[in-house]
Amino acid sequence: MTQTASNIAHAIRLHEFGGPEVMRLDAIELPLPASGEVQLRQTAIGFNYIDVYQRSGKYPLPAPTGLGHEAAGVVEAVGAGVEDLQVGDRVVYMNAGVGAYADRRNVAASKLVKIPAGISDENAAAVFFKAMTAQYLVKKTHPVQAGDVVLVHAAAGGVGQILSGWAKALGATVIGTAGSAAKCEVALAAGCDAAIDYSQPDWVAQVIAAMDGRKARVVYDSVARHTFMGSLDCAAPFGMVVLFGAASGPAPAIEPELLNKKGCLFLTRPSVFPHNADTATFRANAADVFEAMASGAVRATIGARFSLAQAADAHRAAEGRSITGAIVMRP
Repeated sequence: MTQTASNIAHAIRLHEFGGPEVMRLDAIELPLPASGEVQLRQTAIGFNYIDVYQRSGKYPLPAPTGLGHEAAGVVEAVGAGVEDLQVGDRVVYMNAGVGAYADRRNVAASKLVKIPAGISDENAAAVFFKAMTAQYLVKKTHPVQAGDVVLVHAAAGGVGQILSGWAKALGATVIGTAGSAAKCEVALAAGCDAAIDYSQPDWVAQVIAAMDGRKARVVYDSVARHTFMGSLDCAAPFGMVVLFGAASGPAPAIEPELLNKKGCLFLTRPSVFPHNADTATFRANAADVFEAMASGAVRATIGARFSLAQAADAHRAAEGRSITGAIVMRP
């Protein structure tokens, strides 16, 4: 085992829940990595909107607690039993427990994947969680094929932009929706063939018109309450509606018979963690993400950078919807 000289880390801690001001940057004692763990010097920390929900108490955590789910870093120390990582390796993670808002931390080796040469730590941290979400959607939930018509709601969001670009690279015709004209421009830049403002009352008719009267082989819906019933109307017979988020609130309950009446539709509610439940699958899916990044199918678009000490400012920017692209924090 290689030991670092310092046993002090600096991490954002929540001792109560509320606005961005409740986040405190504390000095904490960091033990040597336990068996199966490595110690990371983190170089770039990603942001996901679930961080806001957990900070505010909407998704409560036991306090005191850390915050954040995704980061990249360099291995500084290796615990007993770890054979596939060594000091100096560049790695990224998305599901190692809350606490990514830190300059150093211990992480289970099984939750880490090496970052290939040619991909920066910052770009890996910026898109990894979002791209791993897009990966299971376009490769597992509905394997997108050339010629598919695909509808992506919230196509200007972090996952939506990656999902749209990746589906386009796989040969699909991609129609995106977003909540404003400006966001529709972002969706078009991300790879959508057309983008529709779903705040308009006739957005369903506009989507179908944009698809030249065809309906979507798959609808990816992370908005839910506002879009779900319309999603059913946009799906082709025997098509699939994939509900993978609830940005506007939970989707309304429906009777299963409605799926029959709408065209014998398939409806599913997947999530990212079951698709990456074991280390081998997680790393294989990550390799797929890195390949897509290398090819340009997945692009890291960073909209803002903050220091770890500016975490509150990062949250204010996210909540104010003033950032287009990923938010990255640097320790």
